[in-house]
Amino acid sequence: MKKIQRNKLACTVLCITTYLLIAPSLAAAQNTLPSLSLKDFIQGATKNDTNFETILIDQLPLQYRRDALLPDGDVILSVKHQHNFYLDQDRSNPETTLSLSKLFPYSGTDISLSYNKASSALTASDSSSLQLLISQPIAQNAFGKGTRMWDQIIGIENEVSRYQIVEAYEDYLASLTAAYYNWYSAYEDLKVSQASYQSNQKLMDNILERQRQKIALPIDVNKMELLLIGKRENVIIQQEIYDNISNLIFKAIRHKTARPYTPLNPPSPTRDVTFDQDYEKFTQSSRTYKTLRLLEQQGSLEVSKAADDLLPSTNLLLGYKLNGEDWGIKNDERTYFAGISLRWPVGRSVDKAKHRITQIEHKKTVLSNQNKYEELHTNLKNLFLQIRREQKLIAISEKKIQLAEAILKDEAENYSFGKVSLNDYIYAVNRADENRFSHTKHTVQLNKLLVEWLRLTDQLVSEGVLDKR
Repeated sequence: MKKIQRNKLACTVLCITTYLLIAPSLAAAQNTLPSLSLKDFIQGATKNDTNFETILIDQLPLQYRRDALLPDGDVILSVKHQHNFYLDQDRSNPETTLSLSKLFPYSGTDISLSYNKASSALTASDSSSLQLLISQPIAQNAFGKGTRMWDQIIGIENEVSRYQIVEAYEDYLASLTAAYYNWYSAYEDLKVSQASYQSNQKLMDNILERQRQKIALPIDVNKMELLLIGKRENVIIQQEIYDNISNLIFKAIRHKTARPYTPLNPPSPTRDVTFDQDYEKFTQSSRTYKTLRLLEQQGSLEVSKAADDLLPSTNLLLGYKLNGEDWGIKNDERTYFAGISLRWPVGRSVDKAKHRITQIEHKKTVLSNQNKYEELHTNLKNLFLQIRREQKLIAISEKKIQLAEAILKDEAENYSFGKVSLNDYIYAVNRADENRFSHTKHTVQLNKLLVEWLRLTDQLVSEGVLDKR
């Protein structure tokens, strides 16, 4: 009779253990909530999250910066009309001036055409004139050199700004991906906690039944009840963590319905990382290195521009003037002229100071970039070591899960036959749960590190991503 009871008990415990081992997969199979993949989550977030729109809107002003910062090349129409009043004569003298001017910024050439008509104080006829004037800088901004340098500086600033916007977009996607991985990790931990609690609840029921049959000792009941309380406590904690992260996920996609989503196991974000090959590619074609080189180029141009500003403002003048009478410029006199205008502030202390400051800032940029190159190499090297560590720990955790499940199965059978104490079984249960938690933790951490690798090496998004928006 005792043998039959023992065999019955062994079968019961083995059934419970089997349930414990397969409970996570059963929970997944029984889950009726709709799932949300990583791809769908990111698409929903970039479509509905205003933070993403804030990043994209920063690129809109870039197309207007050249027009706003470069010298105006529009045709300027100027009209002036006035009355001259003579104190010793009882009459007034009207005067009208009409002019058109245009600056060609990239050559520095300024062309103006003006017409003037005024009543004469001495004669009865009106005087009129027409003048064409061409002004060409030959020292400061010679033939538009300064403007062209300024145009290059603006172009570099725009390109750097675009790279920075792409970086912000990349950081945003990395944060979304990390949030999804955290969501999946919390979901898996909750499933393990729930399955462990449910399976141990069944074992508790079995021990209570054994106590009623005077087989189980009161201390075993207390130990099992303490284990069950701990498992229930862990379920409550994991549920709060999962609900908290779920709220952040649903906020990102603006999900407001009462029926929530559950995460799917996300794929690995990249292939196996090879440090030497990836780092060489990073130094040659990454946005980060391009940005640093552009900043050095910008500093060099600013030094040249400041040096150009030290030159005196010198302009060659060429012109043609027609003087005559009335609107039609009758009885005209024609004059051709050429000359030079010079504006040279004595001392130039302000411009010299600006030139010296740009030289210092350029040198500072070059030195800063050298430090950043070394820092990037070190950070990537350490990140690579962390990736390798997690890959090794995942392989170890998988082996530990296999061993822990085998030990749990044996301990359950040994306990049913009285070969081991309940303490040994409880230890085996906790160790199996810990190994499952550990495996999820290392898997998610590896994926997050791989995303960080893609982000730091500028591979998470392409440079043309903004053109598609």
